[in-house]
Amino acid sequence: MHKLIEEIVERAKATRQRIVLPEGTEERTLKAANQILTDGVADLILIGDPAEIEACAKEWGLGNIHKATIIDPINNPRKEVYANLLFELRKSKGMTIEKATALAEDPLYLGTLIIKNGDADGEVAGAQNTTGDVLRPALQIIKTTPGISVVSGAFLMFTPKAEYGENGLLVFADCAVMPNTNAQELAQ
Repeated sequence: MHKLIEEIVERAKATRQRIVLPEGTEERTLKAANQILTDGVADLILIGDPAEIEACAKEWGLGNIHKATIIDPINNPRKEVYANLLFELRKSKGMTIEKATALAEDPLYLGTLIIKNGDADGEVAGAQNTTGDVLRPALQIIKTTPGISVVSGAFLMFTPKAEYGENGLLVFADCAVMPNTNAQELAQ
């Protein structure tokens, strides 16, 4: 394992967080979730159909998925709480309670609402959704820190070829978020 990954994992274990995974039935997400749960890195909330998550876990031999909290976005007993939260946050933008209720069933919106309500600390998504689709609810519900007007993303890629990057570590800026930044935006 690359030293940077080891450092990230150790820091995560030391400050254990509740992380939402809205793409709870996606294969890579579930396999990574199983490893995180096995290693005790974080507490996880998987969003998706519980029967489908269980079937996938069984098929792929993922023995620790049961340690995650699984939330069915359609039959969520807290759907009304999250729908009301979204309605209150967005009613000045034309949000109706009906639209908020429908969006509270969307895993990307639900994940962000779970964080906004204080029921989780963060979210990881993007395995099967675009950057724009992942960021939209976050920007509408959580927003940026006061004084910060831009968001950005980055990718860490590790390769066994040490000649790429620094000992096989490549860092890419996410050009899908801010493709043409100026100096002030870069500073933020």
